[in-house]
Amino acid sequence: MICLELWYESILVLMTGYMENAEVALNALSICSFNISVWEIMISLGFLAATGVRVANELGAGNAKATKFSIVVATAMSTVIGFVVILIFLCFRRSIVYLFTTSDVVADAVLDLTPLLVLNLFLYSIQPVLLGAAVGAGWQNLVAYVNIASYYIVGIPLGVILGYLNGYGVKGIWMGMNFGILIQTMVLLFITWKIDWDRGNFENTSFRID
Repeated sequence: MICLELWYESILVLMTGYMENAEVALNALSICSFNISVWEIMISLGFLAATGVRVANELGAGNAKATKFSIVVATAMSTVIGFVVILIFLCFRRSIVYLFTTSDVVADAVLDLTPLLVLNLFLYSIQPVLLGAAVGAGWQNLVAYVNIASYYIVGIPLGVILGYLNGYGVKGIWMGMNFGILIQTMVLLFITWKIDWDRGNFENTSFRID
């Protein structure tokens, strides 16, 4: 699943390389997606691993209430940290951008992407926790299908349409990327919310824990 996400972002960066003024656009997107955003993702991946282990343990013990509580707490903590990261970036965004470039043109391009970067940071404060819950519950196949549909069937084509056909450039490509992440997050949130944790089929999880 992590590979699907990394390939997704890599494809979008590759698409940016074929745009007009590609050097500035590529530098700006790389700073946003592979530098600033990754700072938060490293924290979120920790929540992904912790949530997956906790959910698997609680389901293996047959404790549905603790499972739901663990997911809520992990999601809340990760979201709060995400908001802190967003606030830090908004307060010091110009100084942070110049950590990665000395070009005023590139810096202005990154600052122009600030709304999309903030949305990206917010989504990545929630999505990994839901992924961790899904992995802990043994839904790896389902999550893989959701990833493929959200990223490769929705996100990339939408990025091409907005970036190339509608003329939004790098903004359009990242809009498509964020929309794919948003779709995935909403689907995982819906599944996590609607599943009956007390009566769900988690035999595979119980087997692994035993």
